[in-house]
Amino acid sequence: MIKLPQWDETLINKYNVSGPRYTSYPTALSLRDGYQQQDLLSAIESSTSRSLSLYIHIPFCSQLCYYCGCNKIITRHQSKADTYLDFLAKEITAQAPLFKSYTVEQLHLGGGTPTFLTAKQMTRLIKLLEQHFNFTCTTERGIEIDPRSLADNMLVDLRMLGFNRVSFGIQDFNDDVQLAVNRPQNADTVKQLITQARELGFQSINADMIYGLPLQTPESFKKTIEQLIELSPDRVSVFNYAHLPERFAAQRKIKDADLPSAHNKLTMFKNTLEQMTQAGYQFIGMDHFAKTDNELAVAQNEGKLHRNFQGYTTHGNCDLLGLGVSSISQIGTAILQNQKELKHYYHNVETQSGSALNKGMHLTHDDVIRADAIKQLICQFELDIQDFSEKHALIFNDYFEDALVALAPLIKDELVTIIDNKISVTPRGNLFIRIICMCFDAHLQKQINATRFSRVI
Repeated sequence: MIKLPQWDETLINKYNVSGPRYTSYPTALSLRDGYQQQDLLSAIESSTSRSLSLYIHIPFCSQLCYYCGCNKIITRHQSKADTYLDFLAKEITAQAPLFKSYTVEQLHLGGGTPTFLTAKQMTRLIKLLEQHFNFTCTTERGIEIDPRSLADNMLVDLRMLGFNRVSFGIQDFNDDVQLAVNRPQNADTVKQLITQARELGFQSINADMIYGLPLQTPESFKKTIEQLIELSPDRVSVFNYAHLPERFAAQRKIKDADLPSAHNKLTMFKNTLEQMTQAGYQFIGMDHFAKTDNELAVAQNEGKLHRNFQGYTTHGNCDLLGLGVSSISQIGTAILQNQKELKHYYHNVETQSGSALNKGMHLTHDDVIRADAIKQLICQFELDIQDFSEKHALIFNDYFEDALVALAPLIKDELVTIIDNKISVTPRGNLFIRIICMCFDAHLQKQINATRFSRVI
């Protein structure tokens, strides 16, 4: 089990800088224009996996949340979803035959708000996917849910469609905070939905929370986490709000004066760490927690945890196929992304025989090696140098000479140790795992001045 983080205010002030979340290496910032269907075909041919994780992006939301930086379209016109499904059907029909030898281990619907779709529209989408891909009775089917927009009996409909995992976007239970971000929701409704999901037999219930939102205080957020713990979700993500109004127009509606101070923001996360771990949750890393008997925690304890564009996962053996506007795929050693804007997505699907691919990159041999090192550290908080050297046929100290130099000050500050041929992240360093991974990132210097990363805490 990962040791509980040790809180050190001095180190936090020193190392709380911006950095990648490493849902991939190289990160999506390295993707370049000009990638097309042939790149996908080559990736499938060279991949050694025949297990698939499917991600479907539903971009629509009925109301704008001011903090949101997701790729979304605000509308109340349900017909837009019908049009979107028409084009998604063309993409599915074009891409699915390429994966006929694959078995789908995981399906996830994200957004936007996937439950913007009506039960009829959702049924159409799932039946379409089942028609064209190879699902099994054990396939994990997950969906992100905005409790405010969930239609009556929608949880029942989702369960009947085979969904067995739900992720509720809660963010905060405080009424003033919810109003400040244009996301008012009734706490009792959220509690009823989580109770209903459990009664319906959903295997895993996740809750997404955010700290650093306007009008939040350490006291108010502590109460929110207390309420959350009472609901006993299986997994919890407590994200750090990154205020980037120059990049996300909606965030300009948030007043800087309403944002908590840096000190109060850190206090919120410190309190959350204490509350969650005392309540029996394992700190998985960065901002994720899971009950100690949850498969995510079990996988981490057994050294089998992975990370991809969907975050921490137990399905690291899968190729990832993203469908829909802005979706990202990782097939073998290729990362490919669809058009980000809806009109361009529609145009590509219509004119490129169902393909919406636009950006991408092929991982070099060096990228593959560094990706493995970063995955080991960010998932397991340690790396066995001898095993890693044998796996990749290299002399570790020579290959990662620059990385070891970059690690030196972190070792001096006792965030990392190298003892008995093993790199280990200490309890003092757990909170800074992104900083530690950055030492192994050969692409970072090209991106270091981009203000597109969130702070590590």
